Amino acid sequence: MVTTTHTTAHAAHAPGEATLDRIAWLRLSSVTLPLATPISDAKVLTGRQKPMTEVAFLFVEIATEQGHEGIGFSYSKRAGGPGQFAHAREIADNLIGEDPSDIGRIWTKLVWAGASVGRSGLATQAIAAFDVALWDLKAKRAGLPLAKLLGAHRDSVRCYNTSGGFLHTPTEQVLDNATASLGSGIGGIKIKVGHPDRRRDLARLAAVREHIGDDVPLMVDANQQWDRPTAQRMGRALEEFDLVWIEEPLDAYDAQGHAALAASLDTPVATGEMLSSVAEHYELIRHGAADVIQPDAPRIGGITQFLKLAALAEHRQLQLAPHFAMEIHLHLAAAYPIEPWVEHFDWLEPLFNERLEIRDGRMYVSSRPGLGFTLSDQARAWTVAEHEAGARP
Repeated sequence: MVTTTHTTAHAAHAPGEATLDRIAWLRLSSVTLPLATPISDAKVLTGRQKPMTEVAFLFVEIATEQGHEGIGFSYSKRAGGPGQFAHAREIADNLIGEDPSDIGRIWTKLVWAGASVGRSGLATQAIAAFDVALWDLKAKRAGLPLAKLLGAHRDSVRCYNTSGGFLHTPTEQVLDNATASLGSGIGGIKIKVGHPDRRRDLARLAAVREHIGDDVPLMVDANQQWDRPTAQRMGRALEEFDLVWIEEPLDAYDAQGHAALAASLDTPVATGEMLSSVAEHYELIRHGAADVIQPDAPRIGGITQFLKLAALAEHRQLQLAPHFAMEIHLHLAAAYPIEPWVEHFDWLEPLFNERLEIRDGRMYVSSRPGLGFTLSDQARAWTVAEHEAGARP
């Protein structure tokens, strides 16, 4: 059941002559995307979570007095989607009357609108949807793909597949999925590890490496399931597979443990996807806890915050491999100076009318302006709640 509400605007700041346009209207949509198959990783097999059956999305659509439009989104897996929508609804009218070009100032305004709930977690994830929409609008107004607006270092990015290697998937099916992914033009394969019986992890990984050959990039993801001694033992055991990285071997907030592990292994250590602010990522960077940093723009507050983090990561010469949401992260990875990776999931495809081009191991930035996506009729059908602010021009 869709519920629709409207609010009136807060007064915006007094304009200067540089202000050429103002935000007139916005719409929030809470969309529930069902997954075809329940998804399980190590957190499920160890009893920390239940299988994932759906993903909740917060979409923001913005329109200005001059007729420019932008779209952005954030998301939550398992719990949190209704909370993101509720927080976004409370702060939405703060945008009405603002200059859409003033993205950094608007981000700060939205943070202060909900200051008592902090600058990380659910609050910044709600703000992210507004922020992404503003960047999409800015790039569309310039007639440029977002990557080009930011200043691209490349027009395509190496991509790897994750969705075919979850722990609920039998090994033979993982092998078939890897074949299909590589055949579709994807360049690398990531599989989940962290099974309570580590011998099953090693046997499964050995089967995948033998199946795809030594030249195909291969990654593993433990989803925070090992303690420090187990991570050390598994890290040593995994060296023989010539992995691109070992992802989240420890608790996401164990910066010191990740740093010690990264210093002791030849295989690079990757982490960061579960963190929800630049400040939390800075702790990883400060401790030398990651060879590969894996921020998620919707989780850390949007593109504005992602760019701040990217500058810190580049300063330390870290590799970049943003988590999930390839529709956003392709553009951000294309603008990162050091050759990055982007993660391929086909889960979000029903939400959009457009598709990304993948070939020769790389994902390509399209010529479409902004993010290059429009919401599908199916996304509208999966909408469970809406909220509007302002008046559509």
